Amino acid sequence: MANPGWNWKLLRCGEFRLDGGSMFGIVPKALWAKAANPDEKNRIRLQTNALLLEREGRVVVVEVGNGDKFGPKERDIYAMEDRSILDALHEADCRPEDVSDVIVTHLHFDHAGGLTRLPRAGEPDGPRLTFPNARIVSQQQEWDDALANRSSMTRTYLREHLTSEVAERLHLVESAPPLLLHGPGRAPEPSPAGAGTFFDFVEVLPGIDVFRVPGHTWGQQAVRVRAIGGETVVFTPDVMPTVHHLGGPYNMAYDVEPYVSGLMRHKYLEAAASEGWILAIDHEPDTPLVRVVAEPGKPGVWRPHAL
Repeated sequence: MANPGWNWKLLRCGEFRLDGGSMFGIVPKALWAKAANPDEKNRIRLQTNALLLEREGRVVVVEVGNGDKFGPKERDIYAMEDRSILDALHEADCRPEDVSDVIVTHLHFDHAGGLTRLPRAGEPDGPRLTFPNARIVSQQQEWDDALANRSSMTRTYLREHLTSEVAERLHLVESAPPLLLHGPGRAPEPSPAGAGTFFDFVEVLPGIDVFRVPGHTWGQQAVRVRAIGGETVVFTPDVMPTVHHLGGPYNMAYDVEPYVSGLMRHKYLEAAASEGWILAIDHEPDTPLVRVVAEPGKPGVWRPHAL
């Protein structure tokens, strides 16, 4: 008998803002500002989205957002809403202690900061595990890069969410990167991985796979979920952080390899359109759940359709 699909729910873990120019890289402001209206500090609205998955008593959280550990200065810089994964779970009537598995796409603070939380009254000082009974699923490459702080940013892999307690809960995956690298000075080319497929899907739970989509970080992963009713829901990391990042050059200035990000986004959207994926987009503040369809007669161009 086939395994039933997962019940799923989108969680909203708190708005924040980042510089619009950094979010859209080489795309001129005259173009991106039409879709993402910046404030007086040139920041655009973003969200920290997550998924809550439940099946047969097992509870899984995909992505955990900024968390609750930032002080007033950082909260002002990023215009962070006073909200975290803990608030979202409480509203969903779910206790952190009941979560069996946490899957993070990558370990930047706005995706994995919620792995740890502020101590409560009577607890020792320092960050505490948010999900004390959960294993934490990450790519091996991502964990190695986070510990070594290999990033285009100086303060995004923060020790406050890379604690020894987190390390003890890790389940590290090694998906094959879907690229052929031809040596120094040669552009990487996408190539098949596995049995005739582009992405290397690795099952981490029945009905849940992860696969690498490098570019933003080398170890970034997306999460594919077989949902109840036969739908496929794919949690979409910073390969496409908002619905406005559909085009080839729409890379973030934060990407470690922008050209690779563009290649990955093309193949990702190609698969999403052909296979009818529901995309849950990590930073989209307004329409986080979409399907994408190919524009007729326009190869490599897709349109989002909100659910």
